[in-house]
Amino acid sequence: MKYLVHLSRVFVGVLFIISGFIKLNDPLGFSYKLQEYFGADVLNMEFLIPYALGISVLVVVFEVVLGVFLLIGYKPKLTVWSLLAMIVFFTFLTFYSAYFDKVKDCGCFGDALKLTPWESFTKDIILLVFILILFFGLKHIKPIFSKLPTTVIGLLSFVISLWFGYHVLMHLPSIDFRAYKIGANLQDGMSTPDDAAKPILEYTWTFTVNGETQEFVTNGSYPNVDGDYVGVETKTIDEGYIPAIQDFAIESDDEDLTTYFLEKDKLVIVAMYAISKAEADGVAKLKTFTDKAIKNGYTVIGLTSSGAEDKSAVKRNYNFNFDFYLCDEKVIKTIVRSNPGVVLLNKGTVKNKAHWNDIEDIEL
Repeated sequence: MKYLVHLSRVFVGVLFIISGFIKLNDPLGFSYKLQEYFGADVLNMEFLIPYALGISVLVVVFEVVLGVFLLIGYKPKLTVWSLLAMIVFFTFLTFYSAYFDKVKDCGCFGDALKLTPWESFTKDIILLVFILILFFGLKHIKPIFSKLPTTVIGLLSFVISLWFGYHVLMHLPSIDFRAYKIGANLQDGMSTPDDAAKPILEYTWTFTVNGETQEFVTNGSYPNVDGDYVGVETKTIDEGYIPAIQDFAIESDDEDLTTYFLEKDKLVIVAMYAISKAEADGVAKLKTFTDKAIKNGYTVIGLTSSGAEDKSAVKRNYNFNFDFYLCDEKVIKTIVRSNPGVVLLNKGTVKNKAHWNDIEDIEL
């Protein structure tokens, strides 16, 4: 039992630190995932949506700190009880999400590793087993250092985690795992290779044969049945190849201008997923930067999901010399974790991006 506890201790501690650090690298992205869970069609706890960012920071900091506490043996009883409470909650959450097909990706490892709902639930069940081993073998969890160093390491893990979370919120994620990272080409991300795997679908056909309802399963072909057709249902067995970028678009009220703008040599995109929610200090910085960009030969456009009234108001109030185009809110949030944020492209390749706090650092 002693060696099994030691193994579980290392496995759970390391996994919690890795999982927590990945989410701590992008707490804003994790807060968007929490907003999905809090939505009316999932947990119906919409009153928590305004607090999603604060909750996300606390949860991921707690996750990293618990992993460190477990490895160094700091307050083992409190640590293991906390781990157990956390994994029971998340196991329920991932089961609920998977069983009712509510949230497609749990966000357990941010954008670094996408897990299906059932994969997330399976992962939590495995973790639950290891944490139960720790729970029943609590007496074998001993500090690896004396009291003072253990306390100092525990405190430092909390302070460093909190600082890192604040740092990436005020700038951008230190490691960008998304399809819009610097160096990525958007056209390539949206394309599907000719030899890409095709979706595999299962068709269940219903017929009335001699007065009885019967079902016939095929891969798409119409079954040769001597009976009356009733209906057909399809089930996706394998989704096949899915492009990294699926819903990116730059649209005016009249047309799709995505290809037109992505062919530009020097393009600046001002990303503002919701104009009404944009940071006023950040919006105020855009005038000087965008005027300079235009002077240096850049095409400057804005991307937002906001309506015509908001677009006209912000352009008028800040005297912007560029127009805003429509794009899906979720896509804009994925492009840059800042509202507003700035992205520089050359023929569709991301050359640079910045949080509004760092606009002055962008070289044109």
